[in-house]
Amino acid sequence: MMKYKKTYILVLVCIGMLTSCNKNKERESSTDIIEKVEEKKLSYHEIYLKEILQLPKKKKSDIDTLSMIKVKGGIFLMGGISDQARRDEFPRHKEEVKDFWVDKTEVTNKQFREFVEQTGYVTTAEREIEIQGKVYDPGALVFDETNPKMWWKFETGANWKKPYGPNSTIEGKDNHPVVQVSWYDAMAYAFWAGKRLATEVEWEYAARGGRKDNIYFWGDDFKSATKYANFFQGNFPMSNNLEDSYVKTSSVGSFPENGFGLLDMAGNVWEWCLDTYYPDAYLQLDKREDGYFKKYYNQEQHKVVRGGSFLCSESYCTGYRAAARMSSTPDSGLEHTGFRCVKDVIK
Repeated sequence: MMKYKKTYILVLVCIGMLTSCNKNKERESSTDIIEKVEEKKLSYHEIYLKEILQLPKKKKSDIDTLSMIKVKGGIFLMGGISDQARRDEFPRHKEEVKDFWVDKTEVTNKQFREFVEQTGYVTTAEREIEIQGKVYDPGALVFDETNPKMWWKFETGANWKKPYGPNSTIEGKDNHPVVQVSWYDAMAYAFWAGKRLATEVEWEYAARGGRKDNIYFWGDDFKSATKYANFFQGNFPMSNNLEDSYVKTSSVGSFPENGFGLLDMAGNVWEWCLDTYYPDAYLQLDKREDGYFKKYYNQEQHKVVRGGSFLCSESYCTGYRAAARMSSTPDSGLEHTGFRCVKDVIK
């Protein structure tokens, strides 16, 4: 994955001041100076999360649960099952999940547009990029099947409105999942919506749909996979047989729901989770805080993505398996990655 540093301007808002901000520059107080010095000590990650907390937030009465499914919690075995399971899916272990609300579908372009219009939020892919002191135009990562050595290339001008580059568009795709959104973008949307991202445990529990020991949410039969998920069939990445009829994203809900009534929990787009990714996560469960791995070391520390995408295939990542884990840097925008939100059940 390409590693790069984002730079952006934090909007400072005068709140609760006895006098308004005027055009004349006044002498800064010692408190203001100290706060600015402390601000510079914050990491990129900390600054971004601080910016998110400054966003407006929906009123409790406006939080939408009509488009969510209330999932009854329980105990399940988490981790790899099939021969395709990778090392980071082991050991299998018991997990307990409380009742929670889950978005029935991945967040769509229409929903994300509403968020941007109401908050003025600028996504990571729409911000300038600084690499070793040099500033580059905004952009994101686009898949390039013609280059076997480097499938992903940074495309200037690619963002959630133009997912494949400056000449692409999402016109007519309001009901497709939003992509080219970073983990930070997903966190920002969730904060505004009065929701949050799912922990990795919650995500796998929801994906299984109430089944036990199933490889896929529909069972163990891969032969029927094209009936249930948008993924890549054929010789990856050069030749897609299109048995599922989709080259890239499909409208949310184009395939059957799982046992909990959730849609697209396999394929279509990868979905950001709350957790920081560790390849040996299941061997250090005692280090989780508030039920997930939140520790953060540096900008390159990856975050978990789940569910697979239209680029997953049997010969490559098999990400549509319920236990499959993948990761990406939190500032990355990719054409096959989106998210959905969850919400705690308040009793």
